[in-house]
Amino acid sequence: MHRIKIISGHLSECRSAASSSPEDVVVVHGRRTAIGKAKRGAFKATTPDELLSAVMTAVLTDVGLSPDKLGDVCVGNVLQPGAGALMARVAHFLSGFPETVPTYTVNRQCSSGLQALFNIAGAIRSRSIDLGLACGVESMSLREVGDPGDLSSRMTAVDKARDCIIPMGITSENVAERFGVSRVKQDAFALISQQKAARAQSAGLFRQEIVPVAVRCVDEQGNEREAVVREDEGIRAGTTLAGLSKLRPAFKPDGSATAGNSSQLSDAAAAMLVGRRSAVEALGLPVLGVLRASAVVGVPPDVMGIGPAFAIPAALQQAGLTVDDIDVFEINEAFASQVVYCVEKLGIPLEKVNPNGGAIALGHPLGCTGVRQVVTLLNELRRRGRRAYGVVSMCVGTGMGAAAVFEYPGPQEPNQDHVTD
Repeated sequence: MHRIKIISGHLSECRSAASSSPEDVVVVHGRRTAIGKAKRGAFKATTPDELLSAVMTAVLTDVGLSPDKLGDVCVGNVLQPGAGALMARVAHFLSGFPETVPTYTVNRQCSSGLQALFNIAGAIRSRSIDLGLACGVESMSLREVGDPGDLSSRMTAVDKARDCIIPMGITSENVAERFGVSRVKQDAFALISQQKAARAQSAGLFRQEIVPVAVRCVDEQGNEREAVVREDEGIRAGTTLAGLSKLRPAFKPDGSATAGNSSQLSDAAAAMLVGRRSAVEALGLPVLGVLRASAVVGVPPDVMGIGPAFAIPAALQQAGLTVDDIDVFEINEAFASQVVYCVEKLGIPLEKVNPNGGAIALGHPLGCTGVRQVVTLLNELRRRGRRAYGVVSMCVGTGMGAAAVFEYPGPQEPNQDHVTD
């Protein structure tokens, strides 16, 4: 049996290598801001267009690419000011991009950043463009969650429609109750997330991802000063299981979801350069990762957190891979209850899940998260120094799940003209 597994692994590698094509959609490079605490952190007064401009500029500067080479820019954003159109275009011009390059926003709630990648990938596959930027941004300090807007009065008569406005915290409680995810399991997972993130931050693993952003802050005495934000603010290195167990339920009196085992509200932006392999190689740019599959699925709105348990298998099937083939899973930690359920449902070894922590420790800036996860994933795979596969996935409000499979092609000859960490 052991020999069969080894031979199967060799065949899998050969098949993967043979599948390399000039038409592949590849990720060249990505950067993100630090993730700030909403309402209380360093980005609480920083507008989303400024956050977005910082990462858009950094990605192209790092690889030495002129913005006029871009065919399109897609920005994932959930709490959209001005319906999203104005903010993205302003960020575009703040970054020094020419008016000839178009831009737009997309909103698929918590998977908006990943959807931005899917949209750019689709444009590349249809040969509409050769290169594009997939971005994500969210200011949860300046924009409020909660107002559902104008909805039909008939909504209350249709169960699934009515379930779409169930608060996310209650959907977390529904998952915990329906699938037997205990408070003990949720707190244990939250502790591991904090510990992993603290280790990663201490080891400097996020430095190559993060674009330092200068902000103006006002202290408690009313004095204004400038600061440079270069580290994630939500990581709590001193977290203990005892401390987590003392926290009160956040969403219902007898519930199990707390502020300690749920994702943090955050402010951040991320961007990545994506292109057709042939165009990327013609420009002498590196290939950080290859998009091998993508999937979006629907699930019941009242247990929306189970989305990754269905999206991940769909994406893996499309890629011709199994859970065992994947080296790293970046699964968004909207709530510990839903991540624990999805991981157990799919039989994913816990050591493969969010090796550098997830949204419980880092934060969940809605529209940014999908791009941030891809940037974190591909950098982690690169550190491992060999051909490897990774998955990014998240649950989506109103009852969906999204997932993508990436291949890290292995070490390449460094190109001194491009990409500076």
